[in-house]
Amino acid sequence: MEVPSFLRQLVKETEKMVTFFFKGGRRESGADDDYFENEEDIGRPYLERPILSKDMEEGGSKWGINYAMASMQGWRAQMEDSHTCMPEMTEALPDWSYFAVFDGHAGRMVAQYCSKHLLDFILDTGCVTVDEDVEHVKDGIRDGFLGIDRHMHTQIRNENWDNSGSTATAVMISPRNIYFINCGDSRTFLCRNSQVVFYTEDHKPFNPREKERIQNAGGSVTLQRINGSLAEVEWRTQTEQLVSPEPEVYELERTPEDEFLVVACDGVWDAISNEELCAFVRNRLQVYDDLREICSQVIDLCLYKVGISTDRIPLGSLDNMSIIIICFDGAPKVTPEALQQEAELEQLIEQKVAEIITVIRSKDQEPDLLYVMKFLASEGIPGLPPGGGISCK
Repeated sequence: MEVPSFLRQLVKETEKMVTFFFKGGRRESGADDDYFENEEDIGRPYLERPILSKDMEEGGSKWGINYAMASMQGWRAQMEDSHTCMPEMTEALPDWSYFAVFDGHAGRMVAQYCSKHLLDFILDTGCVTVDEDVEHVKDGIRDGFLGIDRHMHTQIRNENWDNSGSTATAVMISPRNIYFINCGDSRTFLCRNSQVVFYTEDHKPFNPREKERIQNAGGSVTLQRINGSLAEVEWRTQTEQLVSPEPEVYELERTPEDEFLVVACDGVWDAISNEELCAFVRNRLQVYDDLREICSQVIDLCLYKVGISTDRIPLGSLDNMSIIIICFDGAPKVTPEALQQEAELEQLIEQKVAEIITVIRSKDQEPDLLYVMKFLASEGIPGLPPGGGISCK
């Protein structure tokens, strides 16, 4: 499908902001203006232009769970995210589901390996069974993480692996419970009765509990980063390393009021809060019955957030982005009222854009899309999707 002309213009204007940030804001005095255009500069983490193509998938189970996934490389030089979507987990556990997002760092090999094999390591513990002893399931998840970590360390020593790592955020859904699994700074939340009732905690170095764990392991946190060698220390256990492979695991009993789960990497959370994303997804579910379209809109929203923050950092996400939305029977449905409101909103926006462009051209100036969008953002247009604002339009 061809990219609309207005979207191409928005990409161009966003590139100007990002280029200013990386070239103008970060450039040393006297640096070559072509520094970021040098093809030999292969170590740079960001591209001159974002890669906008998306990988998407969707599916469901006969047990009432539907899902969709979307991912985009964006401004990053490499795509390092991976994911797993299993609405029917195994033949032995067909009414269980498993969804996960893995955010690779310094490479994609570990993220890809985890996306293919982590569930096998969890199931091989023998703790996830039909009778579902909750504590045994949680123990099996933790042991599976530690098991795959030990295995990958062996692989790295014996085979030609990169030196990458990965976060992991996942949900395992049984007929009775939802198990929330998190290791790193990706995140998952549950929307129930229109509210975020549970979300995983990011393992950021400045998080008080994570900072204490790092200091107990002999490290420190400087400028919100771990300061110290990340190499494994042989005399420390796996969970005592500066970067721990042990996940936090929580269970929550399912209810008929459960609406949907969101599983996403930090590229999404860098640009939007739990509450904003919850409100946005709920609104879009009343307008679209295609979950892939909603996932796609979330990624576009995070990429194209308008403006630059007070410290001159672009508001839109500069990272890889991956998101999975998993809907239960209680999720909002498309309604005629919401469709009518959406149509009226689109008409109002078109009218206001035409008015703004007319005024600009009356002054013998060419309209600038970012100016138009900033002006619209200041107008307080009623009926914009909550959590999305004019950026999602």
